[in-house]
Amino acid sequence: MVSKKAILNKIQIVLTNHFETPEDAFNFFDKSGDGKLSKSEIVALLKDAEINGFIRGLVSSKLIDGYDKDGDDKIDWKEFKKAISEIAKDVK
Repeated sequence: MVSKKAILNKIQIVLTNHFETPEDAFNFFDKSGDGKLSKSEIVALLKDAEINGFIRGLVSSKLIDGYDKDGDDKIDWKEFKKAISEIAKDVK
């Protein structure tokens, strides 16, 4: 099984190597353009981070459970920024 740190590192690599800013990444993965990342949009981000299929489902659910503060089962920009900030701390 892949470690939490390895998963976070892969996410960090995608966000920093492929996008100028975290907001660019958020907007890229927000395919619906509603200003929120749905579970399927988060799964797409994790796929780009080369997280395998089974783990993608688990990680996307955990991200939503951990950061969705308004209870809409999506991650908005504010929630995304908080997640990215914590991922950056955990990767160091």
